Amino acid sequence: MLKINTIILTAMSLLLVNTVNANNITDDISYLQSEWAIINYETTEGEREDAFDALSQKAKKIVEKYPNHAEPLVWEGIILSTYAGAKGGLGALGLIEEARDRLLEAEKINPNALKGSIYTSLGSLYYQAPGWPISFGSNDDAKLYLNRALELNPDGIDPNYFYGDFLIEQGKYKEALTVLQHALEAPSRQKRPIADTGRKVDINKKIALAKKKIGQQQ
Repeated sequence: MLKINTIILTAMSLLLVNTVNANNITDDISYLQSEWAIINYETTEGEREDAFDALSQKAKKIVEKYPNHAEPLVWEGIILSTYAGAKGGLGALGLIEEARDRLLEAEKINPNALKGSIYTSLGSLYYQAPGWPISFGSNDDAKLYLNRALELNPDGIDPNYFYGDFLIEQGKYKEALTVLQHALEAPSRQKRPIADTGRKVDINKKIALAKKKIGQQQ
């Protein structure tokens, strides 16, 4: 009887620990998402680089806090890639390579984490990064990653936005317009109003650009 009670208590303790860890990682990921949105959409351009630098350090600590979890790695990759965008120039090359490496690490752990965010982020990196010999940029790889992201999250605002932007880069303006319109119809994300509002501004800018390009071709 004592042995059975011990087994039950051990199982309950493990369940409690797992529940606490799950709650903690959810809170930490929510923090990174919220801070990223504030910096990306509500922080002045002159302050953005330093803010992303500080957030990337916090993301690194969260990754260390949850080894073998994909979600913190995904968000460290996202933060590093937007930090690179804020930094610009040759100094950004190391950051985008580091971002790619974090995302690839996350893929090994759980390729489906965060509804395909790994592939959305990798795709955006591959079409925005310079190509060889400067960096790893590749339109072919970008297309593969972005299509994979859409397979996992066909109605998501981010995969449709980045695929639409990629199509604009490829000169496929009418196709881009369809994809970007679909991005605007994406369901709202719980607890991410700043990110959703900011992304819709991005989408509308790209829609205006696609329409302008289509008009120039006629």
